[in-house]
Amino acid sequence: MNKITVKIDGMMCGMCESHINDTVRKAFSVKKVTSSHTKGETVILTGTDISEEALRAALAPTGYRVLEVRTEEYEKKGIFGFLKGNK
Repeated sequence: MNKITVKIDGMMCGMCESHINDTVRKAFSVKKVTSSHTKGETVILTGTDISEEALRAALAPTGYRVLEVRTEEYEKKGIFGFLKGNK
C-alpha cells in the first residue's frame, strides 16, 4: 500500500478539507484520505499508484495549489505491531 502526502496551499477550514477529500475520492480509488488545513496537507492511502501529474490535474480545478507530493510505502500498524521487532 502507498501513502501519498500532498502539501496544499489555500485550505482555510474544515469545508476546504472536505472539498479536497471529495475531489480525491471521485478521481481515484483510495482506501483512505484525510486533510488538515492547519498542517496544509492531505494524506492518501491507496493500493494503486497515483502519479504526481494525475494528482495535480485532479486538484487544479479546486483552486488550491499543490506544493509538494511525496509517496512512500505504507505498512498498516496493528494493535500488536510493536511486537514485530521482538520475535
